[in-house]
Amino acid sequence: MMGQRLVSSLLSRCLYASHRILNPLTCQERKLGLATRISQRFSTLTAIEDPVTPPVEVKYTKLLINGQFVDAASGKTFPTLDPRTGEVIAHVAEGDSVDIDCAVKVARKAFDEGPWPKMTAYERSRILFKFADLIDEHNDELAALESWDNGKPFEQSAKEEVPLLSRTIRYYAGWADKIHGLIVPGDGAHHVQVLREPIGVAGQIIPWNFPLVMFAWKVGPALACGNTVVLKPAEQTPLTALYAAALLHEAGLPDGVLNVVSGFGPTAGSALAGHMEVDKIAFTGSTGAGKIIQELAAKSNLKSVTLELGGKSPFIVMDDANVDQAVELAHSALFHNQGQCCCAGSRTFVHERVYDEFVEKAKARALKRVVGDPFKQGVEQGPQIDEEQFSKILEYITSGIDSGATLVAGGGRAGNKGFYIQPTVFSDVKDEMTIAQEEIFGPVQTILKFKNLNEVIQRANASPYGLAAGVFTNNLNNANTLMRALRVGTVWINCYNLLDAAIPFGGYKMSGIGREKGMDSLNSYLQRTTKASITHNQ
Repeated sequence: MMGQRLVSSLLSRCLYASHRILNPLTCQERKLGLATRISQRFSTLTAIEDPVTPPVEVKYTKLLINGQFVDAASGKTFPTLDPRTGEVIAHVAEGDSVDIDCAVKVARKAFDEGPWPKMTAYERSRILFKFADLIDEHNDELAALESWDNGKPFEQSAKEEVPLLSRTIRYYAGWADKIHGLIVPGDGAHHVQVLREPIGVAGQIIPWNFPLVMFAWKVGPALACGNTVVLKPAEQTPLTALYAAALLHEAGLPDGVLNVVSGFGPTAGSALAGHMEVDKIAFTGSTGAGKIIQELAAKSNLKSVTLELGGKSPFIVMDDANVDQAVELAHSALFHNQGQCCCAGSRTFVHERVYDEFVEKAKARALKRVVGDPFKQGVEQGPQIDEEQFSKILEYITSGIDSGATLVAGGGRAGNKGFYIQPTVFSDVKDEMTIAQEEIFGPVQTILKFKNLNEVIQRANASPYGLAAGVFTNNLNNANTLMRALRVGTVWINCYNLLDAAIPFGGYKMSGIGREKGMDSLNSYLQRTTKASITHNQ
C-alpha cells in the first residue's frame, strides 16, 4: 500500500497537476518580490486586455469508450481551465482505474475479434486519409480549442500545429499498406517468413504542451500498424483529443479501436501503465514520471515502452555567426510555445568574442516580444499552462537572481491576471547554477559564455539530458565537428525545431527511450514473428 501511495504521489508531482487554483496570485508569487521589483525596470510589449471570446464551443467532455461518449463510472468530473484567466472552460469526465480497465477490455476485444487488424491495409489507409481531410475541414475549431485550453497563440495553432496534425496522419496513412515482411533462406528444404505484426493494445499518455501534435505522433503510427489504442490526454488539456477522436470515428474508424479516457495520473495514468492487458505503453512527459511509467510497465507484464522525456538542450553560437540571425533563431528556440517545449534551446552558449553583442541584442528582442491574449492577432506569447507552472517558473527566476546571474530582461509576471510571464533573459550564467541545469519549461533564456570548440562540446554534453541541440555557425568544419560530438538525439545546424513527420525524434540518456515519428515509430508498434515450414517430405 505504501508503494502504491508513493507511485501516486510521484506521478502527481512529476507530471499531473491534481488541481489548479482559480486565483493566480499565490503566496509563492508574493515571495518573489525581488524578481518583481527588478523586472519593473524593463518593459515588454503586451496586449493583455479583457479576454477575447474564443470562436468555438466545447462539444465533447465525456470519455470515449467503444465509440460512445460516456460518463466516468464514478460520475466525477474535473474542471479544465482557461490559462488566460484561471476560469473554468468546461467540466470533463474524470476517468479512473475502473474506466481504464473498461477501455482496455474494449480495445482488447477490438484487437482480438474486431475488423481493424484484419481489414486490408489499404482500407485502414483510406480511413486515416479521410481523418486527415476532416482535420483540414475543422482546422479553425481544433485550433481555437487548443489555444483556449492551452494558452498558445491561435495563429500558431491554426497555421502550424493543426496542419502538422493533418500532415502526420497523412504520413502514416501512406505507410499503412507498405509494411512488409521478409522471405529468409533457411537451411535445407524450409520456407521461412519473417513478418511484422501489430503489437496489440497500445496505451498512450500525452502531455499538455502540444496536445494535437502528440495525438498525431502517438495515434498515427499505432493505427497505421493495425493496433488498438487507449489514450489518456493530460488533464490540463483534454478537449482537443476528444474532438479529434470524434472526427476519427466520423472518418469510419470501427468502435473500440481508439478509446480516450481523461483523468489524472495517480488514477488513470498509473492504471494504464500497469495494466496487464496493455501490450505497449508510449509516454511523453517529464523524466521523473517516465521512470515511474517504466517501473509500472516492468512490474506488470513487461510491456514494451517508449519514452519521450525532458531536455536541457544547448544552443551554440560560434564566433563566425551572423549575430542578428543567431539572436533571432536562439530567441525562437527558447521562447516558442511560451518556452514550454521539451527540446527548447534552454542553454544558450555564445562565444566570448560575440557574447556582449549577443546579450544586448537578445535583451532587445525579448523586450519586443508581444505577450498577450492568444486570440489577438500579432501576439507571440500567451500565458503559461496553469498556476503550478507559472509559480515554478517564477521560482526559477528568483533562483537565477539569487545565484548571481544577471537579469537583463523580464523577471516577473506580465499583466495582472492569468498566468502570463514576461520574456526573461539572464546573462553571466554559470554551469553550476540551477537555471543552467534543470528544465525550467518557461520563457527564461540563460546565456553562457565559452572560449573554444572543445570547451563548449564538453560543457554541452555535461548534462543528464540529451534530447536536442542547436548550432549556429558559417564554418563547415565547426558544423561537422559539433554535429558528431554532441550526444543528443537531434542536432539542428542553422535551424531549429525542424519536426517533419518523416524525421525521427527522441533523446539520448535521460531524455528517453525509442523514437517518435518516421519509420522508427512504426517499428515500436510492430513485433516480428518468424514462420518456418518444410517445403516437401524428406
